[in-house]
Amino acid sequence: MQVQPEKFSWFQVPEDIKKLLILAAQTWENTSESENYMQQALAQAGEHTDVFIAAYRFFYYKNNYPLALQTTIQLLDKIRVAEKLPHDWEQLKPILVSRREEPKIRLYLNTYAASGLVLAKLGEIQQAKEISTKVKEIDDKNDFGAGILLDILTRPAEEDD
Repeated sequence: MQVQPEKFSWFQVPEDIKKLLILAAQTWENTSESENYMQQALAQAGEHTDVFIAAYRFFYYKNNYPLALQTTIQLLDKIRVAEKLPHDWEQLKPILVSRREEPKIRLYLNTYAASGLVLAKLGEIQQAKEISTKVKEIDDKNDFGAGILLDILTRPAEEDD
């Protein structure tokens, strides 16, 4: 199998991680093998948030929602530490509102909204609603999709006539 990481020069991660991500994509049809490559890439990711984004997408589209959720939580933790964000929502909310246009904060909000989607997929509807409500409070342009998810989760069931 030929790996050409130079084809993805825009992806700012070390070459060894890039090779693992490419191998995960190339072995997509063999779930255990491709997940193994993705897990190796995650183990080496360090502060490279792009690896966590790729892993989240990988696990989500593989319908491995527990690992997709785990990846979002890891990414949220990395951003929280790097940006010195508090855990408490009441303290965090004004920071997110005032900094919502900054790339790392947008990534945080996008990842938080994604965790709500994955929780909904896992049947954790109440948690998904709570997260979607929080993101929607900050997201006045609906950039992160939380409003759409919240609408879907709270829409009354249609009656059959």
